[in-house]
Amino acid sequence: MKIGLYFGSFNPIHIGHLVIANHIAEHSDLDQVWFVVTPHSPFKKKSTLLDNYQRLEMVHLATKDYIKLEPSNIEFNLPQPNYTINTLVYLQEKYPKNEFALIMGGDNLKGFHKWKNYELILENHHIYVYPRVSKNKIETQFEEHKKIHTIDAPIMELSSTFIRKSIKTGKNVKPMLPQNVWEYIDEMNFYK
Repeated sequence: MKIGLYFGSFNPIHIGHLVIANHIAEHSDLDQVWFVVTPHSPFKKKSTLLDNYQRLEMVHLATKDYIKLEPSNIEFNLPQPNYTINTLVYLQEKYPKNEFALIMGGDNLKGFHKWKNYELILENHHIYVYPRVSKNKIETQFEEHKKIHTIDAPIMELSSTFIRKSIKTGKNVKPMLPQNVWEYIDEMNFYK
């Protein structure tokens, strides 16, 4: 089975995440897309994150009606802060019959050469890149790489940061979230 790994804090998961993941699951050679909920990114301040299991619960709620989309807490028990290469090595050992690929936004690809062991990642895994802001060609040192595939996914100019700030200021964000995720956030009084 070929699985695309969509890493993120998903704080909260929103319709943009679902549109991109579903598009890639339906319009590529991937069999499934796993939402890998990251406990702590080396690039983000931990103080802004909800508890790991609350974010995982929101991903469960958001993906339960999509057979090709799965939540994953695979990084919860790995040493923190974690790096993608460690997760990939762990997954290959745990699921040797599966092939794992990365899913990332074009903006992440631009900084990919700074990732720990990025050469090893590219040697062993395919990368599916979706545009983050415009349909312009993604220009990086990797643009002609045989293992990097640009996906013509819809542009979703929506961010979890914007949603959190909007909730904090009392704005209605209901259309930006899956219904059951919005209900969970509202019930738990998150981000207020």
